[in-house]
Amino acid sequence: SVALLGCRSSTKAPRRTAQQPQELIARSSLANMPAALRASPMPRRLLLDGRSPARRTLLRHSTVQRRDGSVAPLNKLRGFIEIERKAPAPYRPAADRLADYAEINGPADQAELTRQSARCMDCGTPFCHTHTGCPISNVIPEFNQQVFDGEWRQAYSNLASTNNFPEFTGRVCPAPCEGACVAGLVDESVTIKSMEYSIIERAWSEGWVVAAPPARRSGKKVAVVGSGPAGLAAADELNKKYGHAVTVFERAERAGGLLTYGIPNMKLDKETVQRRVDLMEAEGISFVTGAEVDAAAISETVEGFDATVLAIGSTVPNNLPIPGRDLDGIVYAMEFLTRNQKALFANPPALLTTEVTPEVGLTSKYGGGFISAKGKHVVVIGGGDTGTDCIGTSLRHGCKSLVNFELFPAPPDEQDKRGEASGNPWPLWPRIMRVDYGHEEASHRFGADPRTYSVLSKEFVSDGAGRVRAVKTVQVEVGPDGRFAEVEGSEREHPADLVILAMGFRHPEQEIVRALRLETDQRSNAKASTSDYKTSAPGVFAAGDCRRGQSLVVWAINEGRGVAKSVDAYLGGKGW
Repeated sequence: SVALLGCRSSTKAPRRTAQQPQELIARSSLANMPAALRASPMPRRLLLDGRSPARRTLLRHSTVQRRDGSVAPLNKLRGFIEIERKAPAPYRPAADRLADYAEINGPADQAELTRQSARCMDCGTPFCHTHTGCPISNVIPEFNQQVFDGEWRQAYSNLASTNNFPEFTGRVCPAPCEGACVAGLVDESVTIKSMEYSIIERAWSEGWVVAAPPARRSGKKVAVVGSGPAGLAAADELNKKYGHAVTVFERAERAGGLLTYGIPNMKLDKETVQRRVDLMEAEGISFVTGAEVDAAAISETVEGFDATVLAIGSTVPNNLPIPGRDLDGIVYAMEFLTRNQKALFANPPALLTTEVTPEVGLTSKYGGGFISAKGKHVVVIGGGDTGTDCIGTSLRHGCKSLVNFELFPAPPDEQDKRGEASGNPWPLWPRIMRVDYGHEEASHRFGADPRTYSVLSKEFVSDGAGRVRAVKTVQVEVGPDGRFAEVEGSEREHPADLVILAMGFRHPEQEIVRALRLETDQRSNAKASTSDYKTSAPGVFAAGDCRRGQSLVVWAINEGRGVAKSVDAYLGGKGW
């Protein structure tokens, strides 16, 4: 592994310039194959089957354009040297995306998938599936190799063995695995997320993802409160792997939690979520939606089951208590996104346009109806994925202007791999400047990135009729003591008809926590260790954001799998 890293560093090829020819992979590989094989009546499917000698012959005779512009046979051993990174499933063009709420992902280029999979180094120590990379330990080098060999079904089996929901992580995960990729030390990382997305979508399209209920039942009943990624993963494991009868309670009208209501449709199509929920129902899991398991109901729920898993998320948002906070037109991000999604549910044809109408006949824990950004000056306060989702949604509404405030300074363009100055060395997640889909769309619409850094909001200004009309801000800088200091003379007033607070979440709602008298940590999360996920209440377990605080979908899946194992042990294991 060390020798390989040395080879990688010393033989790094120059980046291709804009004047060099566009890369080609062997879409026309058949033309490069021996005449006898090319002329054979062999079915095309055998050429795509990695187990077929024909497939391996095809790969041997395939040619690709390398970084330096030369054309040569595809060489897996030198792929990370000769081939540059390119997304096999790039986003649709920004102009097209802004016209609808359809998923931003474009179709995967099968030839490019083979080409990109050749970049995987098959490291001796693959950091991509360690704790700094993939929390659920996806066996990434192996499924990259299987994609390269055309062994798609084996790649799906590999992926499904560690990840309950690759269709979710393949779309919404920021891919910490790529941040930990060894190739990323001296070049750009392997396109792992695109591989995952392509594998699971191929599996669904081929009919490989089928209901697999347990052969035998344990006779035990488990309640899962909350149907976000942690709750779904716990339910899936408890049912399919351990044979327990699982009932999932969800207060919204549809299962999925954050996946359904918190992540916009253009990022994760809700049919994708429902497809998985339907499969889980076919495997024997019961979903009870529209059921608020509140303080009055939780005791009865706990008593009616052999064990209870709390996966209620971290849904109390951070506030911004500055003068004018009580003005109309200032909303929380999740309030804005949830109501937009409910409006789309009420009017499905709107998915193919940007004409969203107010919701009809749907309930929300937030009062009021649809929040429109159309024709408004929008200010999004806070970055991260949620801030980006608010940007993308506001643009689709047709906002008049858009700005995104971030308190901290702009991150660097590249990671300090050694971490000597930044404290952010490889293989930790790189804290660098990134352009996500919403930023790209805003640049297309308004001609500039919407983000403004080192901005402190000081006051929401009233229009005299109870609505917000502007936000007063000041620039800040980090002083020698690490504290923020206001920059004199930098005060500014930004027009704002709609202010969206996307500053993260504090902790879970406390009704259930108090009703069960659960011990909490310093942040008011349910206190439970990852060694067993047990809370202070007998038979009650906690997992996901309500235990660890706000985090990634992939970490929620990890906790769901972990809590299921602990619940099974609590129930006596597979004693049946």
